[in-house]
Amino acid sequence: MAKFSFTRRGVLAGMTATIAAPYVLRVPAALAQDGPIHLGSLTPLTGVGGNYGPSMRDAIAGVIDGVNAAGGVLDRQIALTSEDTQTSPEAAIRAARKLIDVDGVSAIMGTWASSVTTAVAPLCWENQTMLFCVSGADSITLLPHKGYIARTQPNSKLQNDVATKFMIDEGATHLGWIGPQTPFAQGNIDNMTRIASEAGLEVDSLIYEADKSTYRSEVDTIMRSGADFILLGGYTADSTVLLRDLWQAGYEGKIIGPAYAVNQTVLDALPAEVLEGIFTWAPAPAIGSAAYANVAKILGVEVVDPYSAQCYDHANLAILAMAAGGSASGESIMENLRTVSQGEGTEVSSALEGLPILADGGAVNYTGASGPCDFNEVGDITGTQFLFQRIEDGAAVDFSRT
Repeated sequence: MAKFSFTRRGVLAGMTATIAAPYVLRVPAALAQDGPIHLGSLTPLTGVGGNYGPSMRDAIAGVIDGVNAAGGVLDRQIALTSEDTQTSPEAAIRAARKLIDVDGVSAIMGTWASSVTTAVAPLCWENQTMLFCVSGADSITLLPHKGYIARTQPNSKLQNDVATKFMIDEGATHLGWIGPQTPFAQGNIDNMTRIASEAGLEVDSLIYEADKSTYRSEVDTIMRSGADFILLGGYTADSTVLLRDLWQAGYEGKIIGPAYAVNQTVLDALPAEVLEGIFTWAPAPAIGSAAYANVAKILGVEVVDPYSAQCYDHANLAILAMAAGGSASGESIMENLRTVSQGEGTEVSSALEGLPILADGGAVNYTGASGPCDFNEVGDITGTQFLFQRIEDGAAVDFSRT
């Protein structure tokens, strides 16, 4: 995914900026004892992820508005500054630099693409700014982030595990993986191969160049392999072209793609017959939970997408962690995240519920709109639900839930 993939240049740019300008306009607003506490949202308002960013930002803003209306946290109001990643690592680095150095935020919430999160992460841990992300690449939480990354999205290994087992359960005899180069591409192929091997099945894979107008030669190659169930590894733009080419080539096997790639944009772009029978899967919000109802009310919708649900959780977790630590700093959020998200405390579904309990000296266990929000030692969540859908007559229909 060359258009928005993680690049060595992008990370080096972020690291260079950190090293070269350690004192640039650093405004320690989050550390001040008066005035507003500053938090930042950094979501894809434009670019490939632009379908998701606005509601992700609005979910964060809704939580903060509610807390401010109730008096704030640590006797201070919260000021939210929202920036656009443009689904681009280079643009995201500039935006994160501004949030940290100019706005003085203690936490950045909502980074979406794995390439973006990977690029801005060094800026965050070097400046003791907490980073909450919805990115899935396994490599993210393996970075030397010193505890300053928390991920509410299942990592790509967990997602790939679930999809591969689904393909096998649906009768696959020969698996295929096809997609662009991404931080998670080879890891997903290796993981799929391991699970398929345990079931006695073969896997063929093909990593292609992004931003091509046709993938017909790649389609011919994967079809010659004999794969009867193909997993798409790309994003919306390349998946649209690939699905068209698979249909035109007469592929008769089954196909599954991540819901963020085979989404409404693809449904609008391709005829219904091209998409008929394709499966999608995605981490599923905790439908029926009090937190899910809260974020649905904030957004004014009946169905909340997984990323907006996670961003609702980001804001609540950051606020509760600050309250538990008695400090608005990023370091306090990092140190107290697990104090408020897991353990034996009173279960709460919002900061509004938890703040009075913490103020009285009690303990809380936040359970969010995306799930339990329990984190392991490197910042990954330890479990969530998944929803599988099947496209029928041009619409995605619920198929199964794990």
